[in-house]
Amino acid sequence: MATLTYVYADQTAVLGPLSERAVPGAFDLCLDHAARTSVPRGWEVIRLPLEEDHRVAVPDDDLLALADAVREVGLRHDEVPEPTPAPPVDLAERRVGHLRLLRTVD
Repeated sequence: MATLTYVYADQTAVLGPLSERAVPGAFDLCLDHAARTSVPRGWEVIRLPLEEDHRVAVPDDDLLALADAVREVGLRHDEVPEPTPAPPVDLAERRVGHLRLLRTVD
């Protein structure tokens, strides 16, 4: 068995030994599916050693530290700069595609 975790922001997936605790957003896979798992083009996949007899190959502390680091990067909220306001548009001269808005005369 294996556990797959990923961070969309970093385009990274981590495939390692089965997690001993539930991790939101992680997927548990059998060894067949873990071996055939691929990631989207441009993504990086980190494959930790898996053992056939289902024992954890990496010490729990190392695996948990790696999973926590990946999760932390995925949960951070970087500040997004305020968008600059667009200059005002006169609706009488606004053109959308091949159509033009005309002011009605009363």
